[in-house]
Amino acid sequence: MTEQPEKEAWVSLPSSEEVLAQMPRNKPFPYDFGFISAMRRLLMAHDRIGPAMLSLFAQVMFEPGFLTRREREMVAAVAAAAQDCHY
Repeated sequence: MTEQPEKEAWVSLPSSEEVLAQMPRNKPFPYDFGFISAMRRLLMAHDRIGPAMLSLFAQVMFEPGFLTRREREMVAAVAAAAQDCHY
């Protein structure tokens, strides 16, 4: 049995300009880093999954709950680091 080469996933990401054109102008974005993040571009790459993930993210991070906003951000950062997340 011959070993198959490992395949890498590839997604065509929208440009920063395309992302900016789709973002609402009258609603401030809670994560303004001065640039469009790769994660934001990734979420906008899929018309069906991206909005669902963004909606879920908004509920987890901004809706009332047991943890403070700071604690939620800390959990997200630790979870991302533990998974070696590049985004």
